[in-house]
Amino acid sequence: MSRTSTAKSATTVLDVKSPTFNPNIGVTKGDRKKLAGKLSNALADTYMLYLKTQGFHWNVAGPMFYSLHKLTEAQYEDMFAAIDELAERIRALGEPAPASFKQFLSLTRIDEETGVPTAEEMICQLVQDNDACAKSLREAVAVAEEADDVKTADLLTDRIGQHEQNGWMLRAMLAQ
Repeated sequence: MSRTSTAKSATTVLDVKSPTFNPNIGVTKGDRKKLAGKLSNALADTYMLYLKTQGFHWNVAGPMFYSLHKLTEAQYEDMFAAIDELAERIRALGEPAPASFKQFLSLTRIDEETGVPTAEEMICQLVQDNDACAKSLREAVAVAEEADDVKTADLLTDRIGQHEQNGWMLRAMLAQ
């Protein structure tokens, strides 16, 4: 079953007893909470894609080994830094960031891979998942723009570009 249809609302997962802040940054509390929810979905998608990309990096074999091994390493290293930025932005908005596999699984639209697919199947999954991350980030940008939160919109726009570039590079590996 696809994560797209089973992902819980981020506000449900984030409705925990945790230290919250009330920053006076020109974004209303309601907008910050809504935005933190969308950021939590984007964080979960990024984390799950990071995990999958690293797993494929470790397990790729065959004629595309070297090129896919190097490309996935660069991509998961980039996502590692992005995960921290997204989580810290959620905190800067005054909300707790999801931080467990259970939470990430309930928030993501990325399907786990527990097997070892072929290199071509890995690439196809990573293309699909980078596209899903870009979509998740676009949804969060729309909320950030509605709230006039230019800092969050800027952060997310940069991430969209990276996931689009990742997808392009991966698609190019499959070109004939």
